[in-house]
Amino acid sequence: MKQRLFAKTALTAAVLATLSGCASQADSTAPSWQADETYKLTILHTNDHHGRFWQNKYGEYGMAARKTLLDQIRTEVAAQGGTTLLLSGGDINTGVPESDLQDAEPDFKGMNMLGYDAMALGNHEFDNPLEVLRKQEEWAEFPMLSANIYDKETGERLFQPYQIFEQQGIKIAVIGLTTEDTAKIGNPEYIGGVDFRDPKAEAKKLIAELEETENPDVIIAATHMGHYENGNRGVNAPGDVALARYLEEGDLDMIVGGHSQEPVCMEGPNMYNKNFNPGDECQPDQQNGTWIVQAHEWGKYVGRADFEFKNGELQMVSYDLIPVNLKKKVKLADGSKKRVFIEDEIAQNEEVKTFLQPYQERGQAQLNIKISESNGKLEGDRNVVRFKQTNLGRLIAASHMQRAKADFAVMNSGGVRDSIAAGDITYKDVLTVQPFGNIVTYTDMSGKEIMDYLNAVATKPVDSGAYAQFYGISMTVQNGAVSNVKIGGKPLSLTETYRFTIPSFNAAGGDGYPKVTGHPGHVNTGFVDAEVLKEFLQANSPIDVNKYAPKGEMIYK
Repeated sequence: MKQRLFAKTALTAAVLATLSGCASQADSTAPSWQADETYKLTILHTNDHHGRFWQNKYGEYGMAARKTLLDQIRTEVAAQGGTTLLLSGGDINTGVPESDLQDAEPDFKGMNMLGYDAMALGNHEFDNPLEVLRKQEEWAEFPMLSANIYDKETGERLFQPYQIFEQQGIKIAVIGLTTEDTAKIGNPEYIGGVDFRDPKAEAKKLIAELEETENPDVIIAATHMGHYENGNRGVNAPGDVALARYLEEGDLDMIVGGHSQEPVCMEGPNMYNKNFNPGDECQPDQQNGTWIVQAHEWGKYVGRADFEFKNGELQMVSYDLIPVNLKKKVKLADGSKKRVFIEDEIAQNEEVKTFLQPYQERGQAQLNIKISESNGKLEGDRNVVRFKQTNLGRLIAASHMQRAKADFAVMNSGGVRDSIAAGDITYKDVLTVQPFGNIVTYTDMSGKEIMDYLNAVATKPVDSGAYAQFYGISMTVQNGAVSNVKIGGKPLSLTETYRFTIPSFNAAGGDGYPKVTGHPGHVNTGFVDAEVLKEFLQANSPIDVNKYAPKGEMIYK
């Protein structure tokens, strides 16, 4: 690790302080740690919480159990004379109806009880109007950081860029950074006046300022930018690897990340450990003198990085991703399967559980009412729906198409947030799949305009939320262009007018789709997507999942 300015002269500073008795008072930037003494510092972290304040139906994760684990670690570290810092890589919002319906109030207030010290603002913090985010800031008793988010009108930062913590005389600067992709994947209605600048450039500028004004001993970036193996980010904005490589070696001691929602565990330089399972050893990434960590998602793990600090040098001693009551299936002697804890069960903290219980119960009565049923799984898993057409992606598109009396429908796969299991379907299932509250819109266009639109949208790459699901239309996609387009089974006519639906998010330019809100044929229906899906499922119950299965309508070459 790169030595800080005063690390090189630590002994001199200590001698001067002894001789004068007032050197540290005279110079507020002088270190107050002791030369040649070893200090223990533990960084704890989570990311991409997405509303999971309560344990799931199998008793996995949840904030009450996380609190117990955090307290155990803090007690252990304190007994060894060390201190801890708890950071979040962002995306507290969006994912579970009980949280979404209450603007993530249980989550932010729960984070207070768990003792979070700071968090990075994630892109999903902008899923609601800015006044909701400001309300969440008031609930939070910790700073919500981002150095690269500016007001377009004033040119001023909209959020606190960094926070200084002093522990054991060690000055720790935590800076916040948010993916610039938020401008593309955030709701355009809410972020029209917000400028998401290049976080790499902002980090470089801010670190230079901090070195001059604060002279921190340790600099950590809490980021929501994504970790991509060897910096291979595809269509995504540059992530943590690119950030570390952009800076001078060792400018950042550590990046606590989020956004890509994975355990960052490496097998070797720039190689993921693809066989990592909960409970296994985890080696974090290191790029250009900077450790990079990420703890998957939903509070499934607490990341623990133990450091030793001596004479201005920070060295990682150990790292662990600790599963929070995660389970695995085991086969019993009789051939049946059972879920068992991977590690010893962590008891739920009663104070946190009691606090969160009313929030959990508040929406249950309306959420758990059966609205429909199906004869099979409706596929919306992230690692499937972002790669190919699925019955759920097509069913959602079909519901929009029917409501708007359209000829075909386009649905971004990033708006399909989960699958729906076979059997009874509840309102909660619908809100889990469609948590964003987007509005169904339609646009009437000529066949020629449709071709231009499809050439922009149907060619979006897989493994991105922009990858489109279609219904009522068929085509071939090859070499970045579409051909053989048929609508309702008939070849597209360049002169006829057609109507298609698109979520309001994409109509406004979200996911990099062409903006159509200014088109003379564009109409915002006012119908919320989840409500449209709910009514479609009710009206067509029981749902035959095979009816919506892709049958070769979309051919990719």
